[in-house]
Amino acid sequence: MSTKVAEFLDDLDGGVFSQKLAAALSDVGAGVTTHGKAGSVTLTFNFKQIGGSSQVQIDHTLKYTKPTAKGKVSEENSTATPMHVGKGGALSLWPETQDDMFRQKTT
Repeated sequence: MSTKVAEFLDDLDGGVFSQKLAAALSDVGAGVTTHGKAGSVTLTFNFKQIGGSSQVQIDHTLKYTKPTAKGKVSEENSTATPMHVGKGGALSLWPETQDDMFRQKTT
């Protein structure tokens, strides 16, 4: 099983990262077509294991450069999201399985 990319992006920063990415893509696209100059959108993901668990802390950075009439405008935004790593390395906000916290003990 592999990571579901659309779901992964929607989970980052509680859904805010996906909205920022959509705005950056639209903004750069509009700047490129309006001014006839190149623009860019760059995503960077850095992973660190959380303790000895099967979780990772993902530091995600969105950087974009939009052309303007007399130059360019750039912005960079960084946030972080913890994720679970499941079978085959699939990343998810929630673990694949979770123990029953309310299971009654049998004696």
